[in-house]
Amino acid sequence: MADPKRSWQPALLPGDVPKPVGAYSPAVRAGDFVFVSGQVPRDPRTGALAGDDIESQVRQTLANVKGALSAAGATLDDVVSVIAYLVNVDDWGKFNDIYRETFREPYPSRTAVGADLRGILVEISAIAYVKR
Repeated sequence: MADPKRSWQPALLPGDVPKPVGAYSPAVRAGDFVFVSGQVPRDPRTGALAGDDIESQVRQTLANVKGALSAAGATLDDVVSVIAYLVNVDDWGKFNDIYRETFREPYPSRTAVGADLRGILVEISAIAYVKR
């Protein structure tokens, strides 16, 4: 819901996507920037976890990033920075292969860190720049 007192606005997800359980917006637009909250490997409509392997979870997580970007009027080509959280840092190579398939050169800046995630293998947040 738009708040005229704020200089940024949340992106509205499609009506068939449930609202987040937590106190956050999946994506917000602030001027020419779109900030995508950490996305996880769950189907946004059903809540089902996308497999138990890193490849399936990275693909679903990046699809969720793409959906949040779209809701804010951005695309993967607009992404300038990504932060990826991996439960197992040894999954970096598999993550990187799928990342290369998803983004194109020149690639956004990126940070990948090991993290203790609850029952998932990956979480990804992003920042996009969309000149108005």
